[in-house]
Amino acid sequence: MDKMTLRQGIIRKACLTSVVVGSALLLINHGDTIKAQEYPALWKVGLTYLVPFLVTIWGSLSFEGK
Repeated sequence: MDKMTLRQGIIRKACLTSVVVGSALLLINHGDTIKAQEYPALWKVGLTYLVPFLVTIWGSLSFEGK
């Protein structure tokens, strides 16, 4: 397996993690406001999905380097 294939796998895993974990965090952190039909700021929603994405990439690359 070459590095490009490995990196594509990391991105795919990070996207899936971001969708699953980000959605759970969005419901936990902003579920009450969404239920009241008051939506959180878009930058907060973006960060909710971005953080799990970056953490997955960081963890995968850190493990790959060992």
